[in-house]
Amino acid sequence: MPTSPTPALPNSRTEPDGSVVVRVLSYNIRSMRDDTEALARVVAACAPDLVLVQEAPRFFRWRKKLARLARAADLVMLSGGGTAAGPALLCSLRATVERTEDVLLPLTPGLHRRGFATAVVRFGNVRIGVLSCHLSLQGEERYEQCGMLLDQLAGMGVEHAVAGGDLNDRPDGRSFRRLAAGLRDCWATAPWGGEYTSTPADPHQRIDGIFTTPGVEVLGCGVPLDLPGVTAEDLRAATDHLPVLAALRVPA
Repeated sequence: MPTSPTPALPNSRTEPDGSVVVRVLSYNIRSMRDDTEALARVVAACAPDLVLVQEAPRFFRWRKKLARLARAADLVMLSGGGTAAGPALLCSLRATVERTEDVLLPLTPGLHRRGFATAVVRFGNVRIGVLSCHLSLQGEERYEQCGMLLDQLAGMGVEHAVAGGDLNDRPDGRSFRRLAAGLRDCWATAPWGGEYTSTPADPHQRIDGIFTTPGVEVLGCGVPLDLPGVTAEDLRAATDHLPVLAALRVPA
């Protein structure tokens, strides 16, 4: 599996010029139907400022389940979950929340409802738009959802933004390429760790990703295979996807 020579991903910090380094994690958690303790250990070991969740619990006591995961990883709930049809956002106490919005996408009869969990947050004086998505399994609907995602980011009123999630598409697919044409594919920009996100038992494809607007500097992005505190056993037990972790420098 390809790896970057970068030995470690930068830690969160505020630079002397006012820019910030933030760690962003994107993770499909399969409604927390697997080993939730392993899941919490993986999330906590990644030390994220922002977590872009897909397949968050959506039904009975879903807020309580998501809050339990956040608390175990020393995070708080930000937005999404059942109200966004699955995508959710968690954040560290380092973030100051300006606003949140859960967006339900048009429903195609016979297919699952999809949505976006979005927020605008501040780290010091730096404002960042954030979006978590889980795109359709159906090709045409997925392609249209990519356009909606780009429009949503453009309408958030921020210069810098990060989006990520389970795309249900590979980098050579039409939908993935649409996002990569409008945003910066973090893995392709600064590969770090592992590339493939599916499946944990047999990683062979990259269908999850993190993307940023052009002004954000990508310091490293990939699957945290060798991160201290993240074990292969926990990655296999936590859910049916591998997580994607990125370190980003956002200008002041």
